[in-house]
Order: sequence, then structure tokens, then C-alpha cells
Amino acid sequence: MSEVLVVDGLERSFEQGGARIDVLRGVNLSIAPGEIVALLGPSGSGKSTLLQAVGLLEGGFDGSIRLAGEEAAKLDNDGRTRLRRDSLGFVYQFHHLLPDFTAAENVVLPQLIKGAAPADAQARAWALLSALGLANRLHHRPSQLSGGEQQRVAVARALANKPPLVLADEPTGNLDEATADVVLAEFLKLVRGEGSAALVATHNERIALKMDRVVRLHDGVLE
Repeated sequence: MSEVLVVDGLERSFEQGGARIDVLRGVNLSIAPGEIVALLGPSGSGKSTLLQAVGLLEGGFDGSIRLAGEEAAKLDNDGRTRLRRDSLGFVYQFHHLLPDFTAAENVVLPQLIKGAAPADAQARAWALLSALGLANRLHHRPSQLSGGEQQRVAVARALANKPPLVLADEPTGNLDEATADVVLAEFLKLVRGEGSAALVATHNERIALKMDRVVRLHDGVLE
């Protein structure tokens, strides 16, 4: 089966104080369907920049990003929005849940945006949240949830539309170690159970070694 993600010769530079800063220098990466890959590197190494590129969240990149069989460079803004909606799920270091919506509603909403029937979206949300141990927290708003519970909702939201690829940027970085281990284990179990692939950025070697494969970003190049 073809790779869900193929990145070829990806470059990203910034101008700062009249100097050119090369953040990504010819990054090459491929991820197979269902594969969970850790993107390891210290803070400031360009991990988030790489995830932003793969996530089609900003321009200014040179090189090729092929996602779910489509070349992103050939798409206009509407095409990239469609590809991002249909093929990607996102988990950030901070949950970014909608504060006025319940846990279930936060997971239902992206499905409705994609065109799912309300009843199907609700059933999917309840199933995902229950799998993450939140069956008794479906109707709680984010402010009523612990940090670990909020991040579990974010994981469920990322998987709501059954994306081929999930991008996670330090997904347990705001949690204490014990809670982080539990949430990460549940994240990995759910992603594998759903059959999605994942690219997980982290600076934590211990966390990275729980993935199927580790790639290291150093001086803008993957090793």
C-alpha cells in the first residue's frame, strides 16, 4: 500500500535581522499507513515547523508534500482545506477545545463540518470518548475536566473523521509524567485501533521510544 505521507526535499527559511535562518534543509520523510513515527528533537529544532508544513497550515515551503496520494503543491487554498479536513487530525500541546461546548460536542463538530449526519456524529463521539475512559464526562465542558481529560477529548476530536494521518505536537507536554504516560498509552492504543498513522513531535526520548519508529531532526535535516 502507498505511503500515507511522502515529504521530499522540504525546505523552510526565515529572514531575521537581515540574516537568513534555515529551519528545514531538505527534509525527506515517508510514513506508511498505520505507522506511528516519533519526530524527536530539542526545542527550537524545527519540529513544529515541519508539522505545520505537513499539516498544510502555512506556505513559504519549498519541496514536495504528498498526503494521502495528493500533491499539496498542486492544490489551491480550497483544495488544501479539503485535504486537511479529510486526511489529517491534529493534537496540540494545549487542547484548544471550544470552551462553550461539551466534550461530546467538541468531537461531534468536526464531523458535522465534514458532512456527517448528526446522529452518526454523536454515536462516533460517544464511542471514541468512551474508549478513552470518558463515558461519564460526555456532557462536561472543558473547564469541568482535568488536564488529562481535556487532552483525551482532543485526541478523540483528532480521530473523529477517521483521518489517515494524525499529527501530534508535544501532545502530553502540559501534563505531569504519570498523567502523560496514561494519556500517551491511550492515544497510541486508539490510533492503532483506528488504523491511522501518526507523526508525533516530542523532545522526550522516553516517549519517542514507545513509537514504531524514531526520526531525529538535527540542524534542519532528518537523521
